[in-house]
Amino acid sequence: MSGSGLFPADTTEDVRARAAGAPRQVAVLPVGSFEQHGPYLPLATDTLVACAVARDIAAAYPVHLLPPVTVSCSHEHADWPGTVSISAVTLHAVVRDIADSLRRSGIGALVLVNGHGGNYVLGNAVQEATARGERMALFPAPEDWEAARERAGVETSLQSDMHAGETETSILLHTHPESVRPGYETADFLADDRRHLLTTGMSAYTDSGVIGRPSLGTAEKGKELLASLVDSFAAYFTLLTSEEDERDVRVVRDVRVVPDVRVVQDVPPERV
Repeated sequence: MSGSGLFPADTTEDVRARAAGAPRQVAVLPVGSFEQHGPYLPLATDTLVACAVARDIAAAYPVHLLPPVTVSCSHEHADWPGTVSISAVTLHAVVRDIADSLRRSGIGALVLVNGHGGNYVLGNAVQEATARGERMALFPAPEDWEAARERAGVETSLQSDMHAGETETSILLHTHPESVRPGYETADFLADDRRHLLTTGMSAYTDSGVIGRPSLGTAEKGKELLASLVDSFAAYFTLLTSEEDERDVRVVRDVRVVPDVRVVQDVPPERV
């Protein structure tokens, strides 16, 4: 079972019962942020998105849903009031500590559901964990987002739909419509060339904090985005629960072959 809000409603007996029929338990950790999302979306947008994805995954797969990490690496948004960040070192340590704790309680695989593109360090955390022989994955990958956008009919390109745009607005219109304030209908702003983003931060590219076309957002698109991501998760679940060593398995279009490579998911470099 899972909660309807940000926090799961499982008891320890629910976790025990779910483990009884599973070859390997998989935990799902939503990782969000607390950063500006323009004048119409809440600071907790990325956390709400990560939780929505994770919650729908937990409704479809026998996974252990964890409460979210709500503050992460949002340094590029520091020029806007309300934004709060922790260091990449701290976020990495939190993820590793959670994974260690889960293994001690018998849960051997962890999926990081990332809602904030600026959490680049999560990719490193997964790489290092798999190198140590642990089972960890980062979700969604850029390909998962692209498939979801195509299925949902999102019009803005992945490059242009960077922050508080069509995708995020659609997901919140579907899952938390009460949190979307008026103004998104007229807030479109594009800045596709952001090559100095890491040096200058977001304020060099947008005054409002928005880069994207939120006016195109709809609740129906949000529903389809989430449905597509739930379908995409099937390959991750199969990979992490396989009896084979995931370092010897490559997934291509949901078909498993066995060359000597390791699957590593990278954080999309531009989605923040």
